[in-house]
Amino acid sequence: MQPVKDIVIVGGGTAGWLAASTIAARHQGRIKAGQFSVTLVESPSVAIIGVGEGTWPTIRTTLKKIGVSETDFFRHCDGAFKQGGKFSRWTTGADDDFYYHPLVLPQGFHQVNLAPHWLAANDGRSFCDAVCAQGVLCDEGLAPKTITMAEYDGAANYSYHLDAGKFAPFLQSHATGKLGVRHVLADVIKVNQLENGDISSLDTAQAGTIRGDLFVDCTGFAALLIGKTLEVGFKPCSDVLFCDTALAVQVPYDRPDAPMASQTNATAQKAGWIWDIALPTRRGIGHVFSSRHMSDDEAHSILAAYVGPAIKDRNVRKIPIRSGHREIFWKKNVVAVGLAAGFLEPLESSAIVLGELSSKLIAEQMPANREIMDIVAANFNEVTSYRWGRIIDFLKLHYCLTKRTDSQFWIDNADPSTIPERLQNLLKVWKYRSPWFFDEFDRLEEVFPAASYQYVLYGMGFRTEVDPYELAVDEKLAAQYMRQNITSSFRMRSELPKNRELVDKIVTYGLQPI
Repeated sequence: MQPVKDIVIVGGGTAGWLAASTIAARHQGRIKAGQFSVTLVESPSVAIIGVGEGTWPTIRTTLKKIGVSETDFFRHCDGAFKQGGKFSRWTTGADDDFYYHPLVLPQGFHQVNLAPHWLAANDGRSFCDAVCAQGVLCDEGLAPKTITMAEYDGAANYSYHLDAGKFAPFLQSHATGKLGVRHVLADVIKVNQLENGDISSLDTAQAGTIRGDLFVDCTGFAALLIGKTLEVGFKPCSDVLFCDTALAVQVPYDRPDAPMASQTNATAQKAGWIWDIALPTRRGIGHVFSSRHMSDDEAHSILAAYVGPAIKDRNVRKIPIRSGHREIFWKKNVVAVGLAAGFLEPLESSAIVLGELSSKLIAEQMPANREIMDIVAANFNEVTSYRWGRIIDFLKLHYCLTKRTDSQFWIDNADPSTIPERLQNLLKVWKYRSPWFFDEFDRLEEVFPAASYQYVLYGMGFRTEVDPYELAVDEKLAAQYMRQNITSSFRMRSELPKNRELVDKIVTYGLQPI
């Protein structure tokens, strides 16, 4: 049987280096014994796209597992804390219309579902504030931990905002310096295949022929191996998610010590939304919109009005978005990760987390030999297809619950014909039963768990009918957790530092190593 021991990753952006680091870290023993190799081939003439400045909390586990110091991450990637998303003007479009999708679970989530109790109380508090402290922490610009907490520990769950242009080189340095990943700077000029369709090797302009047993396609939108060579089709979802263009700009702060938000701000517009991500040295701002509903010029005007005078002389980059994914993600001995696998608009920061989860699955399910690879590939395709489908559902949820009718974009988004059937069915169920962690979300690694659906549903005014007789079963327990949340919110507000203050301290003094 032909063993799988030489892994070749093509493409050196965030996805490529995350895949290389994750696979190499998982198979360190075999690499050190000379029984396994990870090679990353990167074109010296193709610039990385640098997609993704927002992450999901999984990134902490990923960085920890590959052996990265959290202090080094902050020092080298212009990192900042992210505690969720603030969605403004998505429901009614009014100035006071907003809700949070925080990163913590509601209090006691695994013991009691607080949603029906909050619905029954109807006391004017937002769902987020009633069940967790994180919305308040975001309102006050607080960090999720203190300088005395160890790396990757936190008082509240968190992820990061980062500079994508610095993150990939940071991972490259770690992968080549500490994990034994071989880095080859070369342009692929020919892909060589066996009679059965497997890829056997790559001919490169600068480094000769590079052979491998398993190839990971991280070539971005080019999809050199999975698309151009193996001809795996692309499955668009533009009939569900309409946004297909982004205008992005980097904006400096007025002063070095300006407050730094600890959440991604997503403000709905006439035909899309504007992201606003705070890094220590600048803000990353972008207008995502549907070109079927708005021209580039109008989109630019809206972006300029949001940014203000600071947009003058700034470079506004236009980024096309082709929403969708590959029909399958692993074919023959090629598996696609990152943009080669697909892309969705950046709402909820799904790009990097999908790359993380795919890399983790490849590393953990690495086939021992070619004979069993097709079985592993079938499982990978089933899991990954499920994840893409659920993310599309979740993103659509933000649009289809709107009550806005001020533009055709929002009217079209609420049209049932544009809502996936699974999501339509869940919305029908949720009219009578609030989503909870073990109802419709039974996978071990749901990208967006039932709690995420609760925050969006009830943040946007969705109502679930509540039977008062059913509440009696766990009424006392629910009240206990509601009170516990008030106490916890008060304590955390008094103990946690400002987001910028903590990031500055970490860069200067460092966190306690694990």
